[in-house]
Amino acid sequence: MTAQRPSQCDARPALFLISAVVVLLDRLTKMWVIRSVPVGQAHNVITGFFRITHVLNTGAAFSLFASGGSLHRTNWGLVAFSSVAIVTLAVLLITQGRRATLATVSFALILGGAIGNLYDRLRLHSVTDFLEVHVCGYHWPDFNLADSCITIAACLLVLDILIARKQLD
Repeated sequence: MTAQRPSQCDARPALFLISAVVVLLDRLTKMWVIRSVPVGQAHNVITGFFRITHVLNTGAAFSLFASGGSLHRTNWGLVAFSSVAIVTLAVLLITQGRRATLATVSFALILGGAIGNLYDRLRLHSVTDFLEVHVCGYHWPDFNLADSCITIAACLLVLDILIARKQLD
């Protein structure tokens, strides 16, 4: 009698749960800011370094496309782009998500972040940003939890590529 290898657990439910938690936390934090901080106002958390603000971003990441062209056209272009990204990421998780890897966790984080920001675009025609950081006199553009998850995921994808490359050497 041969011993059977235990089958590896399907990671897709956990990966989609990660996305759902990102969406939930993103919604909760944005709702808190909307209720607690008037638009354009800020609360110092660490003077000279970190503030909680309330900014309505009509553009993409770092307010790209916010000042050029029609706001209506920009918003719907970003809605279309986000929708395609969401479908693509969901398909990637369904097809590649049997195992939890840096790449699949990254896809889950990006999916949650994209859904969180898409919700704002559809409902408010802008994205609520509220985290403001200053480092050595430089003001980082305001961002939110969804943006943070997308950025962390991008870093994880780079790390995954570097690890894979090192293993090939």
